[in-house]
Amino acid sequence: MTSETAGVWRRMRMWGTAHAVDDLYQGLAPAVVPYFVLERGYGYVAAGGLTLAATLGSAVPQPLVGLLVDRRPLPWLSAAGLALAGVGAGLSGLADGYPLVWLLVLLSGLGVALFHPAAGRAAREAAGDSASAMSVFAAGGSVGFFLAPVLATPLLAGWGVRATAVFVLPALLMAAVLFRARHRTYAHVGGGAKRTGKDRWGPFAVLTGVEVVRSVVFFGVSTFIELYWLRHLHASHLLAGAALTCFLLGGVAGTLGGGRLADRIGMVRTARWGTALTVPALVLLRVTPGQWAPLLFAVVAGAMLNLPFAVLVKLGQDYLPTRPGTAAGVTLGLAVSGGGLVAPLFGLLAQQHGPQGVLTLLPAVPLLGVALGAFMVEPGRGAAPAQPEEDNELVTGLV
Repeated sequence: MTSETAGVWRRMRMWGTAHAVDDLYQGLAPAVVPYFVLERGYGYVAAGGLTLAATLGSAVPQPLVGLLVDRRPLPWLSAAGLALAGVGAGLSGLADGYPLVWLLVLLSGLGVALFHPAAGRAAREAAGDSASAMSVFAAGGSVGFFLAPVLATPLLAGWGVRATAVFVLPALLMAAVLFRARHRTYAHVGGGAKRTGKDRWGPFAVLTGVEVVRSVVFFGVSTFIELYWLRHLHASHLLAGAALTCFLLGGVAGTLGGGRLADRIGMVRTARWGTALTVPALVLLRVTPGQWAPLLFAVVAGAMLNLPFAVLVKLGQDYLPTRPGTAAGVTLGLAVSGGGLVAPLFGLLAQQHGPQGVLTLLPAVPLLGVALGAFMVEPGRGAAPAQPEEDNELVTGLV
């Protein structure tokens, strides 16, 4: 391994770790809401309002932040966003009064929105054309979302909602690391270099549709898989929690594996295969009898569903070579959170037919992604996100 290659992987590990810490706060919101209901006496409407605040704060502003990042590098923005995400989430459990709690949850979501476009742009420039390197950054988000309930549940169960204060520290520490590294990182990857190439909004719109479909399936499974084990398979709470853990761990493995596969067979083929293979994985998850055997297909379903994740993030930035921040804001923010908007419809279905009804319907959803995937195209080899001025002519010719 050359010193340059070692430097790339060192920077990607930093961005992957930062992404894990940031998305810890995205996963923290749904983990904390039940404890607000139990301890503060919030009703279901108020609880839904907190989830809405987190979604509005994190999803809606991200494309706008992406546009801002594409105009100016703002190397400090990812650190500031990470700090705001942690402070907002951490102080929410200490606040008195629902309006203040709601505002702090909203601010935490806004911090997530500030982090993703800036970090996604910097990580993409550090990764270059390597999907494997970019998968390290994407997998960090999956790890963070997985760790949120694992870390939060015992603390909240023991200390109540005020235990959220513990989660201020990881954000501030990681933000300090990013802030110290901001100039060195951007200088190495050419943060001020001019971006060239033709933005392809049509393929990007198709890709966004595929990501929304993936997000719908993710929210559907992650919301109802524990209830499926509890109420349909009549398993213990421990085994039901293990089912969700298996699904999320499979997602981490799929994200990392998808990057390596894309470097071998191409990004579009990887996205198509992952989307298509999600269908039989979900079917087997639903029809396999017993309480233990379906755990295997929970892992497989998570892996297949996340196989395209890093690929879609990188591919989106290749489709929009002059707007990597905007692409990251949409693929990591708006499209990923879009699946949460469909969750109430799954809730209505579960009321009528139980959680098994949701898992029966879900295998049909990726078929829409398969249809959209037929219209995806590989970007030109030269669609690198940043190039020095003297390379502009060469890059333009390749794109």
